[in-house]
Amino acid sequence: MEFIDSFLLGLIQGLTEFLPISSSGHLVLGRAFLSSGLQKGITFEVVVHFGTLCSILLYYREELTGIVKSLIGLAGSPGEFNNRLERDPNIKLSGYILLSMIPAMIVGFTMKDYIEDVFLNPFMVSIMLLVTGSLLFATKFRENFTKRIQAGNSFAIGLAQAFAILPGISRSGSTISLGLYLGVKREEVANFSFLMVIPVIAGAMVMQLKEMAEVGIQFNAAMDLVIGFLAAFISGYFALKYLIVMLKTKGIHPFAWYCWTVGILGLIYFW
Repeated sequence: MEFIDSFLLGLIQGLTEFLPISSSGHLVLGRAFLSSGLQKGITFEVVVHFGTLCSILLYYREELTGIVKSLIGLAGSPGEFNNRLERDPNIKLSGYILLSMIPAMIVGFTMKDYIEDVFLNPFMVSIMLLVTGSLLFATKFRENFTKRIQAGNSFAIGLAQAFAILPGISRSGSTISLGLYLGVKREEVANFSFLMVIPVIAGAMVMQLKEMAEVGIQFNAAMDLVIGFLAAFISGYFALKYLIVMLKTKGIHPFAWYCWTVGILGLIYFW
């Protein structure tokens, strides 16, 4: 049963981290529905988060390689900053990603504990899933996606990411939806949404590593960790790939029906 639980938690993390259906909300509902059956501890959480981080690094390996090369070149010639900023899109993208991180960092460091105390229960998560579904469905009525990522809309998308600290509010759903509302090209807003989450996931892992160091690392469950990592890594990669394709062809509004269904069932079950 331990191996099955590890696989299920890794699968849930991998699928819901990138699909616009809220990974945090699904974990809260899953643990509440199965009592303590899906509680694995901080070490396991760090491992499955690392699995999803690896999947996004693999998917965007070419883009990330270009960004790293541009930043190294910039560091080697700081006097050419203005010229490089003007002609190198990777430098611009790096700046937009840093700009988008500001709201999430402020909210994460100042309000995280309060938000978890108030909203980290299955009934509130179910309500937030209904909100996520409404955000997704509203994109169905938006057209003319012609804008590019710029400083203004990157910061606005960062605000949406900060809003997604509420369990049940999908991070990818809220950031992509807002980008679409602002008229940003579908594929561009999706790529930006997932590139901007890399430092956020990495930062969350660092905070979890600190907590893991305090409670100690349990090495006797190595197979559980391996199964959870592989499940999160593989499912996360294919979920990300599927979402990009679906966004380009149909949009993300069909996921609204799933969020509404789970939210309504959660309200009924946890009333």
